[in-house]
Amino acid sequence: MRAIAAGLLLLSWASSAPAEERQPILDLHVHAFGFDQFGDPPPPNPVTGRRPEARTDEEAMRATLRELERLGVVAAFASGPLEDVLRWRAAAPELVVGGAFTDEVESLPDLARLRELFGSGELRVLGELALQYPGLSPADASLEPYYALAEELDLPVGIHTGLGPPGTPHQCCPRFRTTLGRPALIEEVLVRHPRLRVNLMHGGWPWLEETKAILYMYPQVYADLAVIDWILPRAEFHAYLRALVEAGLGDRLMFGSDQMIWPEAIAMAIEGIESAAFLTPAQKRAIFYDNAARFLRLTPEQVAAHHRK
Repeated sequence: MRAIAAGLLLLSWASSAPAEERQPILDLHVHAFGFDQFGDPPPPNPVTGRRPEARTDEEAMRATLRELERLGVVAAFASGPLEDVLRWRAAAPELVVGGAFTDEVESLPDLARLRELFGSGELRVLGELALQYPGLSPADASLEPYYALAEELDLPVGIHTGLGPPGTPHQCCPRFRTTLGRPALIEEVLVRHPRLRVNLMHGGWPWLEETKAILYMYPQVYADLAVIDWILPRAEFHAYLRALVEAGLGDRLMFGSDQMIWPEAIAMAIEGIESAAFLTPAQKRAIFYDNAARFLRLTPEQVAAHHRK
């Protein structure tokens, strides 16, 4: 029943308001993946049970770009294998913002290459750093040069927190441990790098108390709500979101879809925020755009351009 309801919601959400009435959306968490990132044929959406139609990398990319534009996303911060990120950037340079992705430290470009890519604007975010998958703490010493570079260049850093797909240690990633997704593990990094701007990706779920503690203590830390805003049961997601808002942290929460290979997840994630009846319209706008604009330090000119879109 939940899958059927989610399918109906994602199909109807975009038509619920005229395009000219919608507010712009910043999606802080998208992936530039190939169509076969998780196998060929691709697996079905874990909520709706629908299998992606794309059978080439080009088809998968175009399907996601169309959905982002249809739903009013004015900037999508996309990470993935470097060649895929650069391909997406070339296809939609006004929409796609590049991120340096890793789910194993060896896949990060070396520091000289990263400096070059950040300097050219091809990449503007360090992350998603999905360090939990190879069994690394975000405070691992091997990451220090990368954090130092991000602090030097004033780059946002997106760090995977929370959990992963059920069964992960027995499937792709034998070193994955749930405890490595705890937000508290980031504290030593924040102490060593006081100017580092960090996005706690996936909002730290289910580590609510640690997420509240880190956000409260370190004003330079924000959290995106990616994947938990569509893959969790609505009651669980809304309870978690409400707890963060009631703790006074609503101005540090940002929208993310964590679109991987299922373009419909973007609308599902949007609906996850829209359906939170306890949020005011102003709080929803803050999550969809205003908080991320502040975190990213967008200029008034950039904000005005996004609203014109």
